[in-house]
Amino acid sequence: MNIKGKRILVTGGGVRIGRSIATTLAQAGADIVIHYRSSSDAAEELAETLRISGARADTVCGDLATEKGTASIMEQALHHGPLDGLVNNAAVFNRTPLATSDRAAFLAEFGPNLFGPLELIRAFAAQPHLEKHPGTIVNLLDRRIAAHDAGAVPYHLSKIALAEATRLAALEFAPRIRVNGVAPGAILPPPEIDDPDYLTQHGGNAPLTHRCTPEDIASAVLFFFTQPALTGQILFVDAGQHLLGNGV
Repeated sequence: MNIKGKRILVTGGGVRIGRSIATTLAQAGADIVIHYRSSSDAAEELAETLRISGARADTVCGDLATEKGTASIMEQALHHGPLDGLVNNAAVFNRTPLATSDRAAFLAEFGPNLFGPLELIRAFAAQPHLEKHPGTIVNLLDRRIAAHDAGAVPYHLSKIALAEATRLAALEFAPRIRVNGVAPGAILPPPEIDDPDYLTQHGGNAPLTHRCTPEDIASAVLFFFTQPALTGQILFVDAGQHLLGNGV
């Protein structure tokens, strides 16, 4: 399936894994809408880089943690035309155990990690454009959905819920929209840590020796966009780490 000319919104598309996803989709011929919340410089710089390379790229700003912010993101994205694809990549991660996870802690992660993506999915699915031009959604999950990480309970539960929502949306919106998920393992150190050996020490064990990269995740996202027979699937890109069942 060719994605040339398809218009795809990538949340958190200006930095880290989102940047690789946006770049890979653009290189495959897609028109990219790069969402950011606070990383405006990175998002605008990437958009300009993609334009120089011959791709079409726009940027939109908004906070996925609020209903108003999510509505604004979709309104901006649709301003220049309908969307053919949506990648729910942006997320918040905090290491918070259940003992200190009050309601505010849950809302702080369920907002951007679950409620925001669900609101974008609903708005995306409401496009009349999709009646004649089927769309594709890919949700970024986490290999923790197959394990138990007691040290990051709000995050863990938000991703488990999004994984189940991926399957439910695949059923509800077929055949107009295919919905799949990519579950990464340890890919990058936290943004505030500049240590090339961080993942070697803290990334956990895996059956394979391959250290997963943002480009591996981007390739998996592109794969789902090009496979018309796949929906409701979750692909673990973690060197087999989820098979060990460890939560760290």
